[in-house]
Amino acid sequence: MLVLGTSVYRHAADTSADLLDAWFELGGNVVDCGREYGESERILGHWLRDNDRRRDVVVITKGGHQEQDRRRVTPPDISADLLESLGVLGAESIQIYMLHRDDPSQSVGPLVEILNEHRRAGRIGAFGCSNWSTTRLDEANAYARTHDLEAISCSSPGLGLAQQREPPWPDCVSADDPDSRAWYERAGMPVFAWSSQAAGFFAGVDGPEILRVYGGEDNLERLRRARELGERIGHTANEVALAWVLAQPFPTYAIIGPRTVDELQRSVAALQIELTPDERHWLNLELDGIRADRERG
Repeated sequence: MLVLGTSVYRHAADTSADLLDAWFELGGNVVDCGREYGESERILGHWLRDNDRRRDVVVITKGGHQEQDRRRVTPPDISADLLESLGVLGAESIQIYMLHRDDPSQSVGPLVEILNEHRRAGRIGAFGCSNWSTTRLDEANAYARTHDLEAISCSSPGLGLAQQREPPWPDCVSADDPDSRAWYERAGMPVFAWSSQAAGFFAGVDGPEILRVYGGEDNLERLRRARELGERIGHTANEVALAWVLAQPFPTYAIIGPRTVDELQRSVAALQIELTPDERHWLNLELDGIRADRERG
């Protein structure tokens, strides 16, 4: 399943309403935003009101992002961000609320407690964490079980076919390594994958930042294989890479960040691809070869 990301709405992009219209027309109904994403909540709130779509769209938003050098993963900061998000979105409740960052110096107990408090008050539905390590997720859910509280139900790490050589932003966490993916498979915890398209790496985007995060021979080989498989099945390398994210053996929701309706439509084309386990492993350099004669529907 795909999720429409709105981080590109930081500066109230002119195409934002067109993208939201097209997303809904294509059958999409989940939108991801956050306090850190500039105008994203305001734009989404206005669109939901103007189009009378509040009951039709699942909204994900996030709080608790750091400000300059100050970490803000504390109960008062979480509450302040949540209440501000509710006001900007013009909503009484947010379906999925996530902590945008972690602060390992903070005990998990008060964080789980405050999220449960807001859930009991009806301000949020499910809640999760973005950029939390699997160790901290384990700690938080162990606390929830011990204290008979609602547990963290979803996670949003970086996850894409191209592995990140360096974090793209400070204090972010990826799950593209084998140990993390094995943990999510064991836990069965749903993943909302950011950078699911590796910032355009598979679409031919380049530049110093792409090179810093996704450069290297291994990722170039992943790109080559995605192109090879895409040519065989009639799809682009970018669509194949996005299909790889969706083909994980745990519930995965790929967050996409199109800037135009055309980019959105090309991302949605990835839903037509059903990778076999061998293809999934081969694309990620975990298998030497795949059958070239496999018929595709």
